Amino acid sequence: MTVLVSTKAEALDGWCTGLAAHLPDEVVKPAADAVNDPTIEFAVLWQQPGDLIANLPNLKAIFSLGAGVDHILRDTNLPDVPIVRVVAEDLTSRMSEYVVWRVLDHFRQGRLYREQQSAHLWSERPQLAAGAVSVGILGMGELGQDAAKKLQMLGFNVCGWSRSAKEVSGVKGYSGAAGLQDCLAASDIVVVLLPLTAQTRGLIDNRFLSAMKRKTPLGGPVLINAGRGGLQKSEDILAALSDGRLMEASLDVFEQEPLPSDSPFWAHPRVFVTPHAAAASDPGALARVIAGQIKAYRAGKPLSGIVDRQAGY
Repeated sequence: MTVLVSTKAEALDGWCTGLAAHLPDEVVKPAADAVNDPTIEFAVLWQQPGDLIANLPNLKAIFSLGAGVDHILRDTNLPDVPIVRVVAEDLTSRMSEYVVWRVLDHFRQGRLYREQQSAHLWSERPQLAAGAVSVGILGMGELGQDAAKKLQMLGFNVCGWSRSAKEVSGVKGYSGAAGLQDCLAASDIVVVLLPLTAQTRGLIDNRFLSAMKRKTPLGGPVLINAGRGGLQKSEDILAALSDGRLMEASLDVFEQEPLPSDSPFWAHPRVFVTPHAAAASDPGALARVIAGQIKAYRAGKPLSGIVDRQAGY
């Protein structure tokens, strides 16, 4: 039977080759060669066209090529089959690398030192201990928990927020609407790793930014968003940077992607922009994980990482 693959053009060959190498008993086809193919039993997707999988009568499961699944759930013609999010050590590690990188850059005053370098200024700044700073992680799933563990190893105080209560060793946990406000008020640096759902869309707004801790050891609060662009309201972030509610921000995701060339974020002196690159999905590592799930399914075993469609993740 057939595995359909739909992703960015530049990544398509790598995914098809990677999956085929681990699934020698399956036919792996790019979407353009598999429209309405009745032999398709599995679809591996990233940002797929809206009508791509509506008419596949033998489809058994859908796999996301990224940690999020909002790109799949926005398809109004989804068939009633399991949707599986990818959970892989490689993807988790890449996200933690990004989080640690951006936390450390803000913590060790990277922006100020870059400004000093441009001005040819030699001036050592006071240096805090990691234990003096609290990092709040919103979204305590696989990604959030791994990032929390690595930040703890560096000495940071870590708290975390999730929709429902979670016990994570060494992490002060918050949950629910009231817990979100408490987590924001307790955090010097806020890291957002939430999925995009009906409940989280536009979450990072004026109310959110006003609830962030005003006085911090860093000189002000810091926002890092590596979740989804739809979580934030760009105008509200810019307003908070302007009026002092927010000191600095690292943004990997945006409401419109690619980020328009005229966006104020590009030239803002206190914003660090990356092009949705926090955690790249590497076919060399993830194809094996997805293929393993397909093989397990063929052997009669249950799929893992199935998405709750109502919850959105």
